[in-house]
Amino acid sequence: MTDHAFVQVVLPGVVEPEELQVRHASVPQPGPGTILIAMEATGVSFAEQQMRRGRYYDQPPFPFVPGYDLVGRVQSTGAGVDPGLVGRRVAALVKVGGWASHVLVDARDAVEVPEGPTAEQAETVVVNGVTAWQMLHRTARVRAGQTVLVHGAGGGVGLILVQLARAAGVKVIGTASARHHDALRALDVTPVDYRTGDVPARIRELAPGGVDAVFDHVGGRSVIDSWHLLAPGGTLVAYGSASTRDDTGSKQWPVLKILARTWLWNALPNGRRAHFYNIWAGKKLQQSRFRARLRADLAEVLAALRRGEISAPVAARLPLARAGEALRLAESGTVTGKIILTP
Repeated sequence: MTDHAFVQVVLPGVVEPEELQVRHASVPQPGPGTILIAMEATGVSFAEQQMRRGRYYDQPPFPFVPGYDLVGRVQSTGAGVDPGLVGRRVAALVKVGGWASHVLVDARDAVEVPEGPTAEQAETVVVNGVTAWQMLHRTARVRAGQTVLVHGAGGGVGLILVQLARAAGVKVIGTASARHHDALRALDVTPVDYRTGDVPARIRELAPGGVDAVFDHVGGRSVIDSWHLLAPGGTLVAYGSASTRDDTGSKQWPVLKILARTWLWNALPNGRRAHFYNIWAGKKLQQSRFRARLRADLAEVLAALRRGEISAPVAARLPLARAGEALRLAESGTVTGKIILTP
C-alpha cells in the first residue's frame, strides 16, 4: 500500500456541508485486537446531520471523522486476531470514523456479511436495521396480530422497521409524506400524511382501541401524542428528537425531556410502558453482552436482507471526496433511501 492512499472526511466544527475537509495520509496499521477494513460502502444518516450542527447527544469534540457505520473487506489484522479474516466482507457500527477509505475497528465489533447482498445493499441495513430490529423485538417485543404505529415510515429506520414488522405478522400504520404512500401501500402498510390534518385523530380512526406500540423519532409534542395513542398494555419507543435538529441551545435538553417523560409515564399504574431507545446502551458497563447482542441482531437483519424480507433503496452513490454534497442531499429531504459513500 502506497503512502497517502488513505482518505478521510473531517468535520472541523459547526459548518456547512460544503466545508467538510477531505484529508489524505498514510494507511493506518492495526494494533493488537484490531482489524483494518478497506471501506466499500458507508452511509449518510440523520446522526451526521445532527453532528454537523453540534446537536447529536453524545458526539465527540470537533474535529472528528463522521460516519456511523460501514461495510468493507478486512485488509489486515493485528496481533491476536485470526489472520483468516483477511479478505472477508464485514459490517461494523462505529458511531464516528466511517467516512474514511480505511477504518480501524476492534475485531470483536465486526460482523461478517453473508454472500449474496452487495456491500451497498448491506450498508443500507446496518445502523438502520439493527435499530429497527432491536426496537421491534427487544424493546417493544411485538407479536403477530398486533398493530403498531411507525412515525417516519418512509425514512431510513422507518422503512426497515415496517418491513420487519410485516415479516413478523404485525399490522402497520405509518406516517410519511405523500410521496412515500404508494411505496408503503406496496409493503402492506397503511399510510397517514403527517403534513395534513389531525394525525392523532386519523390514527384513532384506524385503531379505535389504540395501537400496541408506537415508534417515535420526532420528539417534542409528537412523543406526548404517541403516548396517548397506545392501547392498554402498549409500548412507546422514542428514539430521537428529529423535530429539534435545527434548534439552538442545549443538545442534551430535548433528549433529557423525553427521558423525564418516560420515567413519569412508567410510574403511572396503567400497564403501558415508555422507553427511550439508544443503540449504544450498555456498551460501557456490559461490553461482552452488548457485542453479543449486536452481533446476533445484525446477523438477523442481514439474513432477512438475504431472504428478501427487507430491502432499502439506494438513493444516491457519491465518492467519499463528495461527502459534503451527499450530506447536503440528505438534508434536502428530496430523496428516498440511503445515500451511500464509496471510496
